[in-house]
Amino acid sequence: MLGVLILVSLPSLVALVPPPVPCRHCCDHLEPEEGSGAQPPTGRFNHVPEVRTYINMTILKGDKGERGDRGTPGKAGQEGPPGSSGPMGSKGTKGQAGLPGDPCKVHYSAFSVGRRKSLHSLESYQALVFDTVFVNLDDHFNMFNGKFLCQVPGIYFFNVNIHTWNFKETYLHIMHNETEQAIVYAQPSDRSIMQSQSVMLQLELKDEVWVRLYKRERENAVYSDDVDVYITFNGYLIKGSIEGN
Repeated sequence: MLGVLILVSLPSLVALVPPPVPCRHCCDHLEPEEGSGAQPPTGRFNHVPEVRTYINMTILKGDKGERGDRGTPGKAGQEGPPGSSGPMGSKGTKGQAGLPGDPCKVHYSAFSVGRRKSLHSLESYQALVFDTVFVNLDDHFNMFNGKFLCQVPGIYFFNVNIHTWNFKETYLHIMHNETEQAIVYAQPSDRSIMQSQSVMLQLELKDEVWVRLYKRERENAVYSDDVDVYITFNGYLIKGSIEGN
């Protein structure tokens, strides 16, 4: 008796149970005769383990299948940290001009007037009254009394030009209210000349600026005629004291 082979097969388990120790004969060590059909001795075990073929399916690659339908989008993730600033772009083209600002917030004040008549001194001071208007914005200059009335406080520039009279003294002042600010003066001469004076003044609301001819205790006069304008008085606002009002 060569032995009994017991094979127990379970999923993933093969158990080999050895048979009882067989009887040995004195001739068991001999090879069987050729053609006898007897099996050669196998030593202690006279069975062959079962061999199962394993195929690794992962190495077998089939043809590429068709693309599946697009899945539904997932939830948005958390916002990431801001990135670093990029390089500065090129300068853009110039835009269109905006609409004009509110005219009530832009202030102007200016005048330029002239006189075509001569004037001689009297027993009292005289204000030069002008009869020709070149510029008089909003009538800030009073043509009846020859005085500029400040309606926009600020810094102003004033200028007066006169023509002297032959052999007579010329003596005038640019006045701020009742105070002399700058003099226009020329000594008597056999030749008449043009004289000019300028001044900047800080004015408050309702201040007056005008040109005054000195009184007769000093004989003086200014010259003009109906053909040309020899006497002029000019003024304008440089900068308002209260911006945007």
